[in-house]
Formats: sequence, structure tokens, C-alpha cells
Amino acid sequence: MTGGIGAAAAGLLAGLLTGAGVGGGTLLLVYLTTLGGMELRQAQGVNLLYFLITAPPALWGHFKNGLVDKGLALRAGAAGLAAAALSAWLAGGLDGTLLRKAFGVFTMVVGLRELFCKSDRQD
Repeated sequence: MTGGIGAAAAGLLAGLLTGAGVGGGTLLLVYLTTLGGMELRQAQGVNLLYFLITAPPALWGHFKNGLVDKGLALRAGAAGLAAAALSAWLAGGLDGTLLRKAFGVFTMVVGLRELFCKSDRQD
């Protein structure tokens, strides 16, 4: 897939996966950096903007279905904002190549964990 049609298809697929809770944002980053040819920082910015569009409908659906613990969500959100601010500050001083390698290692670790570790969740 190339050009606008490929990008639109990748965006649609990532949005559907994000809404389903699969981690479409990570897949979008992989698409943008490998097939889209974007630098990692630019792809991360696009991914954040994309998240601002896709997250509200998914969050609304989760609230509507009673799947959100509001107290826990507030605490997690506060911790997430603090961690994001600290991470953005740290990443601003790092080389893009180092960030790309760290993201690759992180993605592999998460993928291997998902493949080989049992979940404690009782769905």
C-alpha cells in the first residue's frame, strides 16, 4: 500500500484496533516509521494527534458500558501525565537513534511477554 490510500487504510485499521483496546497506536508508529519513512519523533507526534481523535469515542463507550473505575482512572491519569512530562523532557535531550533502538527493544519485550506469559486476568 502506497500513498494516500495506504496511509488511510493504515489509519483506519489502527483506529479500529485502538478502539478495541489492541494497541493500534503502536502499530501506527511501526507503519509510519517503516513504510511511511517518518522519523520516530515526527511519527510519535502524529500518533499523539491521532490518539486525541480516536480516544474520546473509545473512552465514551467504556464509560457508557460501566467499564471504567473513575477513582482509579483519575489516579492513573495523574501518574500518566507526570510520567509523560518527565519522559518528554528526557527524550528531548536524547539522540533519535537511541530512542528508536529503545522503542524497538521495548516493543519486542512487550510482544514476547504477550506471547509467552500467562495473564492473571479473569475476563
